[in-house]
Amino acid sequence: MQFSNRISNMDFSPIRKLSKFAKETEKRGIKVYHLNIGQPDVKTPDTFFEGVTNYNENIVKYCDSQGIDSLIESFIQSLSDSNIYFDKDELMITHGGSEAIQFALMAICDPGDEVISPEPFYSNYSSFAKIAGAEIVPVETKIENEFHLPGEDLIESKITNRTKCILISNPCNPTGTVYSYEELEMLARIAKKYDLFIISDEVYRQFIFDNISYTSCMHLSDILDRVILVDSISKHYSACGARIGLVASKNKELMHNILKLCQARLCVSTIEQFAASNLINTMNSYITDVKMQYKKRRDIMYTAMSNIPGVVCSKPEGAFYMLAKLPVDDSDKFARWLLEDFSYNNHTLMFAPASGFYATRGLGKNEARFSYCTSIEDIKNSMIILENALEKYNKISKVKILDLAEQ
Repeated sequence: MQFSNRISNMDFSPIRKLSKFAKETEKRGIKVYHLNIGQPDVKTPDTFFEGVTNYNENIVKYCDSQGIDSLIESFIQSLSDSNIYFDKDELMITHGGSEAIQFALMAICDPGDEVISPEPFYSNYSSFAKIAGAEIVPVETKIENEFHLPGEDLIESKITNRTKCILISNPCNPTGTVYSYEELEMLARIAKKYDLFIISDEVYRQFIFDNISYTSCMHLSDILDRVILVDSISKHYSACGARIGLVASKNKELMHNILKLCQARLCVSTIEQFAASNLINTMNSYITDVKMQYKKRRDIMYTAMSNIPGVVCSKPEGAFYMLAKLPVDDSDKFARWLLEDFSYNNHTLMFAPASGFYATRGLGKNEARFSYCTSIEDIKNSMIILENALEKYNKISKVKILDLAEQ
């Protein structure tokens, strides 16, 4: 029996593919520090659970495919606080930011079309594009330039008659880079010149550090009909499991067509939407406090990582990830070795190998993404484990090379 080319060409998530090895390690009584995934450890606001408690219907019914009114209105209000403005018919509630991106790509791409995206990018972008029948065309960014965008000419050189959009995350997952106003203006010029959409994944926009100014693509008034905004409560409110996101655009014809996809999957969970709609009543101090926690954790990880011999990293400007270049031959091999063959004081570490965040073969082979949305104690312990593991791994590798040379 044959499977579809679509599923055969998809890759497993680099964030989750080592989970089975981590489970086996934990069964052996070894503690694993999970720095591979962006699962915040901060408490979800009480307002979410109050929203669940306040759901008093006798029947859990289907709701409107666009989403329930109270949640749509709460998103509109929340976005307006960041000078991002939408009307009710310009926003659809989705199963997390993932479905929002998937729907956007399916609405604008045909099989064989191309999507420009700076690499490294969120690994699932490639899967989302393939489901839509499209391909990611990468534009390389480099750690030496803190993963900021290259020049306009290089980006334009990637565009063909099959290019439909530019897909970015800002702040960027996996690098933590925050694109400047000038960088976004450059993308806007390219989008207008080549008649492209810009899908702007802004799910980490609440977490920007060091007084860096933030520009949303929705602040670029001359391309509003080309921007497709993606947002989610997952990271803002530490509610990843609720799976509540949104896709929004001032392009009403586009949104009218995305509604077809929303109707095809009927609706997002009514109770989850009801609970999420109450998040608007969360005090602003919640986000402020969480942001301060992430900044402190970032600083601790960055300082420790920078002091490990052979490691190269850039300081994230936002989100809660750090992409580092490690002194290893292959970060996939190293990650598996950490789980299967290494422990330090009966502890070990799990990270996301970075090759899965690149579309260009060979790039990211010795890089890794580390999440710092876990506790300070876990971060400190993880960095000690990483330094000791790198030292031992490289000693073993040198011995193997010497053995081969003597044969």
